[in-house]
Amino acid sequence: MAVKIRLARRGRKKAATYDIVVADARAPRDGRFIEKIGTYNPQTNPATINYDADRAFYWMMTGAQPTDTVRAMLSYRGVLYRRHLQLGVDKGAITQEVADQRFSAWKEEKDAKIEGKRTGLVDAKATAKKAAFDAETKVKEARAEAQRQKAAALLAANAPAAEEATEAPAEEATEAAE
Repeated sequence: MAVKIRLARRGRKKAATYDIVVADARAPRDGRFIEKIGTYNPQTNPATINYDADRAFYWMMTGAQPTDTVRAMLSYRGVLYRRHLQLGVDKGAITQEVADQRFSAWKEEKDAKIEGKRTGLVDAKATAKKAAFDAETKVKEARAEAQRQKAAALLAANAPAAEEATEAPAEEATEAAE
Protein backbone atom coordinates (compact mmCIF):
# COMPACT_ATOMS: atom_id res chain seq x y z
CA MET A 1 0.00 0.00 0.00
CA ALA A 2 1.47 3.38 -1.08
CA VAL A 3 1.03 6.00 1.61
CA LYS A 4 1.04 9.73 0.85
CA ILE A 5 1.22 12.79 3.05
CA ARG A 6 -1.00 15.29 1.28
CA LEU A 7 -3.52 18.10 1.65
CA ALA A 8 -7.27 17.65 2.03
CA ARG A 9 -9.26 20.76 1.17
CA ARG A 10 -11.58 22.32 3.73
CA GLY A 11 -13.29 25.67 4.07
CA ARG A 12 -15.68 27.55 1.86
CA LYS A 13 -15.37 28.76 -1.71
CA LYS A 14 -12.37 31.09 -2.27
CA ALA A 15 -11.39 30.76 1.40
CA ALA A 16 -9.74 27.38 1.46
CA THR A 17 -7.93 25.85 4.38
CA TYR A 18 -6.33 22.45 4.24
CA ASP A 19 -5.78 19.48 6.52
CA ILE A 20 -2.41 17.76 6.27
CA VAL A 21 -3.32 14.08 6.18
CA VAL A 22 -1.65 10.71 5.76
CA ALA A 23 -3.72 8.70 3.27
CA ASP A 24 -3.60 5.77 0.91
CA ALA A 25 -2.55 7.03 -2.52
CA ARG A 26 -5.68 5.48 -4.08
CA ALA A 27 -8.10 7.31 -1.73
CA PRO A 28 -9.89 10.46 -2.98
CA ARG A 29 -8.42 13.86 -2.13
CA ASP A 30 -11.04 14.78 0.46
CA GLY A 31 -12.01 11.23 1.30
CA ARG A 32 -10.72 8.53 3.56
CA PHE A 33 -7.41 9.08 5.34
CA ILE A 34 -5.28 7.23 7.89
CA GLU A 35 -4.34 10.11 10.17
CA LYS A 36 -4.70 13.88 10.28
CA ILE A 37 -1.37 15.41 11.31
CA GLY A 38 -2.03 19.12 10.93
CA THR A 39 -3.59 22.11 9.18
CA TYR A 40 -2.45 24.65 6.61
CA ASN A 41 -3.99 28.09 6.03
CA PRO A 42 -2.63 29.89 2.95
CA GLN A 43 -4.89 32.92 3.52
CA THR A 44 -2.59 34.45 6.16
CA ASN A 45 0.73 36.14 5.50
CA PRO A 46 2.99 34.28 6.15
CA ALA A 47 0.93 31.12 5.66
CA THR A 48 -0.03 29.34 8.89
CA ILE A 49 1.24 25.78 9.18
CA ASN A 50 0.25 23.83 12.30
CA TYR A 51 1.22 20.18 12.43
CA ASP A 52 2.45 17.45 14.73
CA ALA A 53 6.16 17.35 13.87
CA ASP A 54 6.74 14.02 15.61
CA ARG A 55 3.96 12.27 13.67
CA ALA A 56 5.12 13.80 10.38
CA PHE A 57 8.65 12.64 11.14
CA TYR A 58 7.36 9.15 12.03
CA TRP A 59 5.46 8.84 8.76
CA MET A 60 8.43 10.12 6.75
CA MET A 61 10.69 7.53 8.41
CA THR A 62 8.21 4.72 7.67
CA GLY A 63 8.18 5.57 3.98
CA ALA A 64 5.23 7.88 3.39
CA GLN A 65 5.79 10.06 0.35
CA PRO A 66 4.78 13.74 0.64
CA THR A 67 3.25 15.59 -2.30
CA ASP A 68 5.20 18.54 -3.69
CA THR A 69 3.30 21.13 -1.64
CA VAL A 70 3.55 19.15 1.58
CA ARG A 71 7.24 18.46 0.89
CA ALA A 72 7.84 22.22 0.66
CA MET A 73 5.98 22.79 3.94
CA LEU A 74 7.83 20.01 5.75
CA SER A 75 11.13 21.29 4.42
CA TYR A 76 10.23 24.82 5.54
CA ARG A 77 9.52 23.53 9.05
CA GLY A 78 12.52 21.18 9.26
CA VAL A 79 11.01 17.69 9.11
CA LEU A 80 13.05 16.77 6.02
CA TYR A 81 16.25 18.09 7.61
CA ARG A 82 15.52 16.08 10.75
CA ARG A 83 14.95 12.99 8.60
CA HIS A 84 18.24 13.63 6.80
CA LEU A 85 20.07 13.86 10.12
CA GLN A 86 18.37 10.71 11.44
CA LEU A 87 19.42 8.75 8.36
CA GLY A 88 22.99 9.88 9.07
CA VAL A 89 22.63 8.57 12.63
CA ASP A 90 21.25 5.26 11.38
CA LYS A 91 24.21 4.84 9.02
CA GLY A 92 26.68 5.74 11.78
CA ALA A 93 27.98 8.94 10.17
CA ILE A 94 27.09 11.07 13.21
CA THR A 95 25.83 10.50 16.73
CA GLN A 96 22.32 11.23 17.96
CA GLU A 97 23.57 14.09 20.18
CA VAL A 98 25.27 15.81 17.25
CA ALA A 99 22.14 15.38 15.12
CA ASP A 100 19.94 16.84 17.87
CA GLN A 101 22.33 19.75 18.36
CA ARG A 102 22.42 20.56 14.62
CA PHE A 103 18.65 20.36 14.35
CA SER A 104 18.02 22.60 17.37
CA ALA A 105 20.48 25.21 16.03
CA TRP A 106 18.77 25.13 12.64
CA LYS A 107 15.34 25.36 14.26
CA GLU A 108 16.29 28.44 16.33
CA GLU A 109 17.69 30.17 13.24
CA LYS A 110 14.60 29.35 11.19
CA ASP A 111 12.21 30.54 13.93
CA ALA A 112 14.12 33.82 14.15
CA LYS A 113 13.87 34.25 10.38
CA ILE A 114 10.11 33.57 10.42
CA GLU A 115 9.58 36.01 13.28
CA GLY A 116 11.69 38.60 11.44
CA LYS A 117 9.46 38.26 8.38
CA ARG A 118 6.34 38.56 10.52
CA THR A 119 7.58 41.75 12.24
CA GLY A 120 8.82 43.11 8.91
CA LEU A 121 5.35 42.72 7.44
CA VAL A 122 3.79 44.50 10.41
CA ASP A 123 6.33 47.34 10.16
CA ALA A 124 5.80 47.64 6.40
CA LYS A 125 2.04 47.82 6.91
CA ALA A 126 2.42 50.56 9.54
CA THR A 127 4.83 52.51 7.31
CA ALA A 128 2.44 52.27 4.35
CA LYS A 129 -0.44 53.44 6.51
CA LYS A 130 1.58 56.43 7.77
CA ALA A 131 2.67 57.33 4.22
CA ALA A 132 -0.94 57.21 3.02
CA PHE A 133 -2.02 59.41 5.93
CA ASP A 134 0.76 61.92 5.19
CA ALA A 135 -0.19 62.03 1.50
CA GLU A 136 -3.84 62.55 2.41
CA THR A 137 -2.88 65.37 4.79
CA LYS A 138 -0.79 67.00 2.07
CA VAL A 139 -3.70 66.87 -0.40
CA LYS A 140 -6.05 68.27 2.25
CA GLU A 141 -3.69 71.19 2.97
CA ALA A 142 -3.31 71.89 -0.76
CA ARG A 143 -7.11 72.01 -1.15
CA ALA A 144 -7.42 74.34 1.83
CA GLU A 145 -4.73 76.65 0.39
CA ALA A 146 -6.47 76.66 -3.01
CA GLN A 147 -9.75 77.63 -1.34
CA ARG A 148 -8.02 80.43 0.59
CA GLN A 149 -6.47 81.78 -2.62
CA LYS A 150 -9.80 81.58 -4.41
CA ALA A 151 -11.53 83.43 -1.58
CA ALA A 152 -8.78 86.09 -1.60
CA ALA A 153 -9.13 86.49 -5.38
CA LEU A 154 -12.90 86.88 -5.04
CA LEU A 155 -12.41 89.47 -2.31
CA ALA A 156 -9.89 91.36 -4.45
CA ALA A 157 -12.23 91.27 -7.46
CA ASN A 158 -15.20 92.43 -5.40
CA ALA A 159 -13.25 95.19 -3.63
CA PRO A 160 -12.74 97.49 -6.72
CA ALA A 161 -16.36 96.97 -7.73
CA ALA A 162 -17.45 97.92 -4.22
CA GLU A 163 -15.25 101.04 -4.31
CA GLU A 164 -16.71 102.07 -7.67
CA ALA A 165 -20.20 101.47 -6.35
CA THR A 166 -19.54 103.71 -3.32
CA GLU A 167 -17.85 106.39 -5.44
CA ALA A 168 -20.65 106.57 -8.01
CA PRO A 169 -23.41 107.53 -5.53
CA ALA A 170 -21.06 110.06 -3.95
CA GLU A 171 -20.49 111.73 -7.36
CA GLU A 172 -24.19 111.72 -8.06
CA ALA A 173 -24.83 113.32 -4.70
CA THR A 174 -22.32 116.11 -5.40
CA GLU A 175 -23.83 116.75 -8.84
CA ALA A 176 -27.30 116.88 -7.36
CA ALA A 177 -26.13 119.33 -4.72
CA GLU A 178 -24.85 121.77 -7.39
